[in-house]
Amino acid sequence: MDSVRRPWIVGVSGASGTPYAASVLRALLEAGEDVDLVVSRASRLTLLDETGHPFRDAHWREDLRRWLARGADGTPDAYDVKIADADLGAAPGATADVGAGGGTVRYWPAGDLAAGPSSGSYPAKGMLVVPASTACVAGIALGLSKDLLQRTASVTLKERRPLVVAVRETPLNGPTLRHLVTLDEAGAVVLPASPAFYAGATHIQELVDFVAGRALDAVGVPHRLYRRWKGELGTGQGQS
Repeated sequence: MDSVRRPWIVGVSGASGTPYAASVLRALLEAGEDVDLVVSRASRLTLLDETGHPFRDAHWREDLRRWLARGADGTPDAYDVKIADADLGAAPGATADVGAGGGTVRYWPAGDLAAGPSSGSYPAKGMLVVPASTACVAGIALGLSKDLLQRTASVTLKERRPLVVAVRETPLNGPTLRHLVTLDEAGAVVLPASPAFYAGATHIQELVDFVAGRALDAVGVPHRLYRRWKGELGTGQGQS
């Protein structure tokens, strides 16, 4: 039996849309998947702006629990998220058990270009960049590897592992569209953060979960984040 830890790597860039990342992270962990988390420097500012709370290297476990417990509408502790007090401590690169699903999370600082995910020999299942800013899209498409998030995405592509890029921007200009085509041609899944309404959403969290669910669909991770289309008109009306 293969006992090697093979996580999904989740990269969070500075685009608006941190609730999308929180939904993806919760669902991965609830599915029993291991996760490596990379939070860019720009995304720390977005997290502070969208949640009112910081994300700090030295306190990543505490800050992650508070972030994942928060609903998309700003409700604190909307989700019961428990992050174990592991003996490894809260240092970056440490692993902590999260929730009841059995998944673990390991955090790597974005400036650590010697981190595990920076190498193709590091075992990983693939990567989801949620949300992806246009600057992040450009960096990945051009192979700039200016931080760990971009480097890990480049490694994911060169190793032919699944890469999902959930771009969150509108409108899109010509250069960004060309970068997205480049990523598509390189094998990435370009997934605009564009929620659908056929599932009968009545709450902002359901719209967020739809996008997160489609990202997980792209990498084959099972979830129950949204009601799937069954070919029956009108079934989304009146659904909560």
